[in-house]
Amino acid sequence: MELAKAARCLGEWSVFRGDALDAYSRWPAPDAIISDGAYGVGGFPGDPRTAEGLAGWYEPHVELWSRFARPSSTLWFWNTEVGWATVHPVLIRYGWEYVQTIVWDKGIGHIAGNVNGDTIRQFPVVTEMCAFYRRRLEFPTPTGMMSAKAWLRYEWQRAGLPLHAANRACGVANAATRKYLTQDWMWYFPPPDMMQRLVDYANEHGSLQGAPYYSLDGTHPVTAAEWATLRDKWNHTHGITNVWAEPPLHGRERYKGNGVRSAPRVYSPGRNAAVHLNQKPLEFMRRIITAATRSGDTIWEPFGGLCSGVVAAVELGRNGYAAELVDRFADLATERLRSLEPLPLPA
Repeated sequence: MELAKAARCLGEWSVFRGDALDAYSRWPAPDAIISDGAYGVGGFPGDPRTAEGLAGWYEPHVELWSRFARPSSTLWFWNTEVGWATVHPVLIRYGWEYVQTIVWDKGIGHIAGNVNGDTIRQFPVVTEMCAFYRRRLEFPTPTGMMSAKAWLRYEWQRAGLPLHAANRACGVANAATRKYLTQDWMWYFPPPDMMQRLVDYANEHGSLQGAPYYSLDGTHPVTAAEWATLRDKWNHTHGITNVWAEPPLHGRERYKGNGVRSAPRVYSPGRNAAVHLNQKPLEFMRRIITAATRSGDTIWEPFGGLCSGVVAAVELGRNGYAAELVDRFADLATERLRSLEPLPLPA
């Protein structure tokens, strides 16, 4: 009985066979998107040969991610350094806000014995990047879209209230004005309980002419519960930084062309060659999903491959949706997902 209590429930999953552009409208809104698509290295059919073509390759996907995402959705964008840099302006244009870059350090073993020092003329590359983004939180006003930081102050002043009154509203000496209504870099996103206090005070003591204040729909003030849904989730784990040192996949987790885990040959790999050149460690996907989502949340993996993101999501009790154009990869991903068992809950 105790063991049963300690087990998670597997999440639901779906693998769409085809272009993700045809699948997004069928999927529930994502809480997190894990993108591991084109790198601009000609690694698979349709991958541009150089990074210059990546902005155009990704833009239709980014447009739909932005259309269907929640205000609290996060994006985890795997690529090379120059590939990510090429696509970054597209992400910013469609409302994604850069948070940080995670570096996968594969270690010296990744290139040991494979570097010609006379011809390389650069430091050997042993890294990949995962850029972390969240939705840029903005609100409409008569003068245009406004950031959350600017909007909080704008609505308070629109109510005709002095800035120092925010401290009385929140029951503090000076922290509310300094944290929530400031326009400098020290601004804090108000926790739901403090936001509720600001909202209640503005609508009770503000000018009747402009009410309601802090409204998302123009008819009723935002509630603490509604406010909480606007912020991306974060579950912190001490000891994990933005540099992930891990050798490239090998052993049992790595799918190979010789039939390991019943894997079919794809693109005619050698007997011991990897089925998919870009297979990511499940541990990385688990870190992302554990940090940025909660049980029952929805994960999108638009460029599924072997669907490591969805595999990790389902193990952790999230619901995963992937798309994959190559039938062989989709077959193998489906096999992986059908054989899953839930990960145990933390002690």
